[in-house]
Amino acid sequence: MLLEFFETLTNANFPFLRNALLAGVLSSVLFGILGSVVTVRRIGSLAGAVSHAVLGGIGMALFLSATIIPGFPPIAGALIFAVLSAVIIGLVSLKAKQREDTVINAIWVIGMSLGLLFMAKTPGYADPSTWLFGNILLISNMDLILLAVLDIIVLVLARRFYAQIEASSFDAEFARTRGVPVDVIFLLLLGLTAIAIVLLQTFVGIVMVIAMLTLPSGCAGVFSRSLGGMMFSSCLFAALFSVSGLVSGWFFDLPVGAMTVIIAGIVFLGFSVVKAVRK
Repeated sequence: MLLEFFETLTNANFPFLRNALLAGVLSSVLFGILGSVVTVRRIGSLAGAVSHAVLGGIGMALFLSATIIPGFPPIAGALIFAVLSAVIIGLVSLKAKQREDTVINAIWVIGMSLGLLFMAKTPGYADPSTWLFGNILLISNMDLILLAVLDIIVLVLARRFYAQIEASSFDAEFARTRGVPVDVIFLLLLGLTAIAIVLLQTFVGIVMVIAMLTLPSGCAGVFSRSLGGMMFSSCLFAALFSVSGLVSGWFFDLPVGAMTVIIAGIVFLGFSVVKAVRK
């Protein structure tokens, strides 16, 4: 069966399978680097709120495309809602820490509710499950180009500002006394994560994208001794999970995104059990 998968992969009549494989590899860079910082800074709930608020932008875009602005792309609406949510959450987190949880929960549920309302009023039928759970087999060449561009941007920024990112992630107060723009780095991180979420939701969907932002880095964190090492290992784990999810999803005729997250979850739990036993 594995041989048959590789034969299909090289078959010119099945370009969607090659696109899916490339998308998994390209996505692993974003999952690994951004996920490591999200895990170290313990802002997974912030990223989760942004990922779920994206549905509001998608629903708005589908409604506008069907009624007022023909051809309005869903990715544009998703980007608007994602960046706006990231800015609001970031500012509240910096200026009113005591209200952070309330604002995060509010954006989470309001974004999803708005998306469902917009889709309900969209002429025809708009199925939210496509956006909630994703389908990597529908990835397009343009999606691959956007993923590659964002990979390059994230890699360049991570290399150029690694010291500042590391300092602000582990000891923000000390980094601030040393002149590191901690707040600016935090807001830029949220913004990049929001943009990445919009692109990555095509892979595993809105509901599960947060899992791939945390599980690979969680596995890497078991044995990594530095943020850089964690980023590298996390990228490898994310690539392994992505390829394994694609192969197993194709083999068992199951949703690739769900299989990817299940494999990542099993490996993460396995590492956690081993670590607990050692302790």
